[in-house]
Amino acid sequence: MTEEKGNILGTAKISRLLMKFSIPTVMTLMVNCLYNIVDQIFIGHAAGVAGIAATNAAFPMVTISAALALMVGDGTAANISLCLGRKERPEAERTLGNGVVLLFLAGIVLAAAMLLGGNFFARLFGASEAVLEESVVYLRILALGLPFQMANMAFTAIIRSDGNPKYAMKSMMIGAGINVVLDPIFIFLLDLGVAGAAIATILGQIVAGIICIAYLPKFEHITFHKENMALRGAVSGRILVLGFPSFCMQTATALTQIVMNNLMRDYGALTVYGSEIALSCYGIMMKIYQIAHAMFVGVASGTQPINGYNYGAKQYRRVRRTFRVAVTVSFVISFVWFGVFQLGGRLLAGLFVENEPLYVEFAVLSFHVYMMGFFVYGLPQVTASFFQAIGKPWKSLLTALSRQAIFLIPLSLLLSSRYGLMGALWAAPAADVLAFALAGILIFFEFRDWKERGW
Repeated sequence: MTEEKGNILGTAKISRLLMKFSIPTVMTLMVNCLYNIVDQIFIGHAAGVAGIAATNAAFPMVTISAALALMVGDGTAANISLCLGRKERPEAERTLGNGVVLLFLAGIVLAAAMLLGGNFFARLFGASEAVLEESVVYLRILALGLPFQMANMAFTAIIRSDGNPKYAMKSMMIGAGINVVLDPIFIFLLDLGVAGAAIATILGQIVAGIICIAYLPKFEHITFHKENMALRGAVSGRILVLGFPSFCMQTATALTQIVMNNLMRDYGALTVYGSEIALSCYGIMMKIYQIAHAMFVGVASGTQPINGYNYGAKQYRRVRRTFRVAVTVSFVISFVWFGVFQLGGRLLAGLFVENEPLYVEFAVLSFHVYMMGFFVYGLPQVTASFFQAIGKPWKSLLTALSRQAIFLIPLSLLLSSRYGLMGALWAAPAADVLAFALAGILIFFEFRDWKERGW
């Protein structure tokens, strides 16, 4: 089927399109989050609080790899959607070819950096002396699978722009299934502990990455040509500019993890909880948080091809309707997860480590305080994706950076210096409310401008 025969992005009912694109994306991301959680549950039962602390100190590397993968993947997907909306199929195909090359270059460079600098990065990411050795082992093993992990993440967005989100979901689920099956074998049966969890993870990622790469000859609306893999400055530049907000958002997340890990380590040592409990509790909280975050990313990413295509086709009313539906859904998700975080902290903490009263006490406190503002979390996610889809990366960038880089990191440093461990936790709800207000202001002025233009 060629693009000229029609594209459902411009004709199908918006609610059905949102379900078609969002649900597989949500499932894909949640499966990824769930097998990370399964990893942590196995590690917690095998190595206790120290094992969770060690792997949490290595987790910013995963987020950094996601930043690079999503910069290329989201940028490629956004430009493909815009080109197809403008009936520029050759340019869309050049975008695909350049995106593939950029992705693998980024994966190889990052893997090499982590392999060579494992000790430096583990310390930077917040590992205490007690867990440093295990953190370095975990970090270096994960680095071996980075190119495949990044291929899986990037191709999720690219394949979705071709109208086939279920394929990306299948690849992620197969990779996650392999990881879950291999985890107990490597961790318990072969007694490899934290290293075993890392080995199981990269084997699953390699399989999932290969499945995604195998989609290249199967694109429906465009065709992959090897000659388009020759990098062109203009094409690669558009990919990176459109994907830059995704990169910044993920990088801000990584920086937040690094800053918070170090605050947990340093200020936790001054409390009855200690560094390892504070670091591990923050780690398991972030693993659960990633499940909730995946839902917002799924909704936001699901709207991206719809908004990109229709904005390119000048169907502005359809873009507005898509945004309204996405905001409504995001608010429902926000309130549900707010309740989970406020009421379910003890149950969630008990999944990972048992018979550690101080660990459970601090975990419940962390969920309660850190997630206090989660009921307004959704709007900035949807707004950032909206601006990215319509080709306004700088507004997208501002919205995407607001919670983490503009508000959370400065507030956590400021409040922790005055109030210690609790100050670091209270920075999060303050950042959520401020990010919500900023997103509301930006979208208000954007749509007011559309109205003045008669759109």
